[in-house]
Amino acid sequence: MIEFFTDPFSLGFMQRSLIAGILAVVTTSVVGTWVVLRGLAFIGDALAHGVVPGIAVAFLLDANLVAGAAVAAVVMIGAISLIHRTTTLTEDTAIGLLFVGMLALGVIIISRAGSFAVDLVAILFGDVLGTTTSDVLVQGAAAAAAVGGVVLFYRPLLVLAFNEEKAEVLGLNPRLTHAVMMGLVTIAVVTSFQTVGTLLVFGLLIAPPATAALIARRVPVMMATAVGVGTLAVVGGLLLSFHLDIAAGAAVSGLAVVNFFVVLAGRGLVRAIRRRAFAAAASAR
Repeated sequence: MIEFFTDPFSLGFMQRSLIAGILAVVTTSVVGTWVVLRGLAFIGDALAHGVVPGIAVAFLLDANLVAGAAVAAVVMIGAISLIHRTTTLTEDTAIGLLFVGMLALGVIIISRAGSFAVDLVAILFGDVLGTTTSDVLVQGAAAAAAVGGVVLFYRPLLVLAFNEEKAEVLGLNPRLTHAVMMGLVTIAVVTSFQTVGTLLVFGLLIAPPATAALIARRVPVMMATAVGVGTLAVVGGLLLSFHLDIAAGAAVSGLAVVNFFVVLAGRGLVRAIRRRAFAAAASAR
């Protein structure tokens, strides 16, 4: 039975996939906690799709995919800000417009390639089992940057997450803090897409922190719990991929979402048991 868990990770490519996956979880969990607390899931999803044109161009030019994704993310964030500042449209509307436009542009660019289907699948769903040593190093640097950024801006991020007016009164510069947060989200998205793809990176950004929010109240505990939940999804997803021959990125993201509903159901069950116990104790008095 133990071979079910140990045999897959005796292989070099599985070890690299595991390390890269866990580092991606660290990055997305510490950043995604703020996304969940601030209710900014839409911008996270939009960025995950908005980087597709940059990745597509880099893919076709045989350039660095992370650099291409970063350029596209910066362009998208700048365009959102421009539309919001120069029109009466809300930020959500600007995000929605660019969400669709950038994704469509990316697919159009990829369609010019001879291997359209293969290239599109690689970009949208990633190739965690093809992780290289350089990919692991990039993911490690991203995790360090994300954790360092959160530690450095913890107080401004915390105040902004719960009360923007108070952040302004305390002189914490909420605009700068928001820009820092967008930078952290960008780092999480553009470095983690190679692990699970642009469509599925959103699952790691939201699902583990959302699960942690069900069982933790303090932000540091939420982050640590999210990392634990995400790590379980990575390990379980890689094992399922190896033994059942299914897509690894989809398995990882899918398990992250399943974990949320398992914890949600468990919390509901515990509450029901407590209510019954309380009712029984009250009637016995």
